[in-house]
Amino acid sequence: MSSLRATFTVSFAAVAAAVTVLVGFLSYDAAARLVRVDQQTVFAEVVQDLRDQVREHPLQPGDFASSDPDHDGPLDDIIRPSRTDVQVLGPGGAIVDRGNPQLPVGSHDRAIADDGTAGKMEEHKEVDVGGDRYRVATVALGGGRGAVQVAQQFSDTEDLLRELQQRTVLLVGAVVIAAGLFGWWLARRITRRLVRLAGAAEDVARTGRLGIQVPVTGYDEVARLGRSFDRMLGRLAQSEEDQRRLVQDAGHELRTPLTSLRTNISMLRRIDELPPAAREELVADLALESRELTDLVNELVALAAGQSDTEPVRRLDLADLAEDVAIVARRRTGRDITVRVSGDTEVDGRPTALQRAISNLVENAAKFDRDGRAPIEIAVTGMGGRGVRLGTGTGSGSGSGAGRGVAFDSGGDVPGVGRPGPVRVEVLDRGPGIADGDLVRIFDRFYRAADARSLPGSGLGLSIVREVATGHGGTPFAFRRDGGGTVIGFTVDGDGPANEG
Repeated sequence: MSSLRATFTVSFAAVAAAVTVLVGFLSYDAAARLVRVDQQTVFAEVVQDLRDQVREHPLQPGDFASSDPDHDGPLDDIIRPSRTDVQVLGPGGAIVDRGNPQLPVGSHDRAIADDGTAGKMEEHKEVDVGGDRYRVATVALGGGRGAVQVAQQFSDTEDLLRELQQRTVLLVGAVVIAAGLFGWWLARRITRRLVRLAGAAEDVARTGRLGIQVPVTGYDEVARLGRSFDRMLGRLAQSEEDQRRLVQDAGHELRTPLTSLRTNISMLRRIDELPPAAREELVADLALESRELTDLVNELVALAAGQSDTEPVRRLDLADLAEDVAIVARRRTGRDITVRVSGDTEVDGRPTALQRAISNLVENAAKFDRDGRAPIEIAVTGMGGRGVRLGTGTGSGSGSGAGRGVAFDSGGDVPGVGRPGPVRVEVLDRGPGIADGDLVRIFDRFYRAADARSLPGSGLGLSIVREVATGHGGTPFAFRRDGGGTVIGFTVDGDGPANEG
């Protein structure tokens, strides 16, 4: 984690340095260019004015004397706007009025002083005078009367720009140091939470305990990562607890049929000594126990598979699933099974799991209402309000209930409805009903009411219904039916399983 902090710090400092250097270089370059161009422009204007004067008027070297008491001569016109240094040359290049400092006079300057053309100029781009640099222009007065030298010092401008450059470098250094300190502070602030998150992960890896609380603060990406990690640990802890409880409950429930099977198998060694009626009873008991054990194992496998959520989610119609379940239930039980459908019953879900849940409800109703004559009803209701379909369907089966009609709602959809609403599945019977004390526990694993313990079953069927319902964003429910019997069912969220959203 210290490497991450160093990366943050270096990155901030590098970005700040690059930006500051770029801005400083561009600013310095622009300022230097403007200053130099401005100074050169002023000098060029002064020289041009001087040339215009000597062309228009036949001036003498004395006209440029620095001792003019009125300060209204041509010399003052040159000095005022530019604060330039002026030196006057006479014929042959002799110095008539020395500049301050004195400017060097070369052969070219003397030739200009003797030149007969007024305004002719000789320019020196860079001249060293007493350790300072000047640009110098020598302008002829004409007629061999002499010349005027105009000089502008630009070393002071360069000194100013050099000082500006030094300050820019210092500013860049200060910004880089400040950016590095800020980057270190920010990296420490961010990585502090990552350190806690990494510590929690290491604790989980070291101890295997999934119930560790991950401290999370803020709403940024690190906080989202922490909350996601915390939720992941919670889901893993819940999954581990469910597996542990399932193994414990399964071991407890498997113990009874296995003990009975072991006892009956030991009796097979003396089957020749048993009377025929006892033999038949023993064989029948073995067959019953094996079927019960098979059913229990199948229920456990189905429950474990339901927890894994490996079945893909797709768009399906719960009314079609209910009709498929009714067809199979009629064939198995010989009972009359009717299906009532209203509203939009399409949802996103896992078809095998939902069909298993509906089938468990129907099998549960048939088991507790074994001698009943009233039909077992499956009601599938879409609670999104999208229209009602009216039509007919037929059912088949054996026994007194064979051939009963199955009513479907059909027809057009009501417009103006948005996202699909939840769907409610109910199975209604006219059996003996369920006691009030058992209603709140019938969805618990392996729970069986006192009056149902003599009946076959594993006590896992309704538990699977609860798992499927909650896995699809719904809830199971059970209540007494008016006129006798029970209503047991569940709801399904229209948008599909909760872990898909």
